[in-house]
Amino acid sequence: MPDTAAHVLPAGTFSGTAQPVLPTGDGLLLRPWRSADVPAVYAAFQDPLMHQWHIRAADSEEEVAGWIAEWQRCWDTERNAQWAVVDEDSGLLLGRMALRCVLLSEGTAEVAYWTTGAARGRGVASRATTALTGWAFDEIGFHRLELIHATANEASCRVAAKAGFTLEGTKRSAALHQDGWHDMHLHARVQGD
Repeated sequence: MPDTAAHVLPAGTFSGTAQPVLPTGDGLLLRPWRSADVPAVYAAFQDPLMHQWHIRAADSEEEVAGWIAEWQRCWDTERNAQWAVVDEDSGLLLGRMALRCVLLSEGTAEVAYWTTGAARGRGVASRATTALTGWAFDEIGFHRLELIHATANEASCRVAAKAGFTLEGTKRSAALHQDGWHDMHLHARVQGD
């Protein structure tokens, strides 16, 4: 069955090129994941606050090595794209940025992130989200990016606002966390915002 509208982005938009390193312009880099990141990711997931907002737990470095191998393959599948967020000078891991649920044909994706305990309160998530969003709109040509977080996660709400994402509404009882079902805020930016 033929499509009734043109595709926003063609197949091969990601897989046809190497995954880029994205500088924020203020001391951070978003770079592809490396096997050497395993210990830092494992340590990040030992933080109880990480468990409050993320459904994954890391039981071993071997498990995390599997995650990183998956994150490295994401670029070529064109369904997700994952970056490590690091300090530009030291290379210290500060977090993760991702485009999830990528639909190239529709030019849409969901922005997701986490930060390490040491990075919280330093604007890392909002700076990295701004850099990724700018690249996705200006370099790639996405039409719409969404950012979804638990309504109780006020820090993520601040990140979304600082990165220019408009709050569009609340998805009721939309995500299951360790403490039960959470309502989720839906924020979005569209090309031209």
